[in-house]
Amino acid sequence: MAARTAFTTVLAGFGEDAPLPIAARLFAQAGMPVFPCAPGGKNPLTEHGFHDATTSLAQVESWWRRFPAANIGMPTGVASGVVVVDVDVHGVNGYDAFRQARRAGLVNGWEALVRSPTGGLHVYYPSGNGEQPSWQAGRAGIDLRGDRGYIIVPPSRRIIGGATAWYRLASLSPTPGRALDAAALRTFLDPPRPPRRLQERGSSSGRTDPLKLAKWLGGERTDRNHKLFWASCVLAEEGVPYRDALDAMLTVSQPDFGQREIARTVASGYKRIHGDASHPRNADTARPGPVHDLDAIPEGRVPSRGLR
Repeated sequence: MAARTAFTTVLAGFGEDAPLPIAARLFAQAGMPVFPCAPGGKNPLTEHGFHDATTSLAQVESWWRRFPAANIGMPTGVASGVVVVDVDVHGVNGYDAFRQARRAGLVNGWEALVRSPTGGLHVYYPSGNGEQPSWQAGRAGIDLRGDRGYIIVPPSRRIIGGATAWYRLASLSPTPGRALDAAALRTFLDPPRPPRRLQERGSSSGRTDPLKLAKWLGGERTDRNHKLFWASCVLAEEGVPYRDALDAMLTVSQPDFGQREIARTVASGYKRIHGDASHPRNADTARPGPVHDLDAIPEGRVPSRGLR
């Protein structure tokens, strides 16, 4: 009979008020490598980031003696035995795409749902056999945290608007999970397609052609976010559909300029011009409902006992 992942087993044993040093030790003791991240943040405190993650109790205890308020980072994929579907709510509301993927039967088999401090959702699955590389589907507002990636785990916390907000366990599946077909999910969320060429609208300069603006942006190496925001505002002012602008701008993504960052910036430009979320579909003004509203996702349970 299949068993729960070690991550879910440990997570079920403590509450959000668990001391971070004790929680980090419990994860490491169960065989999941961890590393410290900035208190109230997500940036690694170690020199090589998630590559420094370890199950050595001596090292873990040393780190959290030095940084007792450090958040807990955990590599995803084969290293920890879990992959995570990260549903975002900034720029593009990923809950819509997640509901669609659920209806298509592509996201069943999760073991744990964790609400992020900003209102997003982390959906945990067993990693299965073999590697599942991390990826981003910026159009959908969903990322996969797999091999060569990491996640911040409960009971870590963030400082949002001056207040403390937790990574909160929302639900545990009543049964052990099963591996996610991450490749099928990515194809569903972000099917490969050539960017659509739009007829230029009254300008020979390419000012309102998103592909020409994207080509220009792709040649830039400095201040790209500012330039992307400017380009997005121009396209919004000229009435270019948001989806066409986003499709074009996502073609310039790079390892240091990822799809999520691009999607957020394009949405911000359209929101600046139009003043609401009607053009960037379901942008970050649209707040997600509670986890159990995710269109018939079965409700599990949340442990009531806490680790003191």
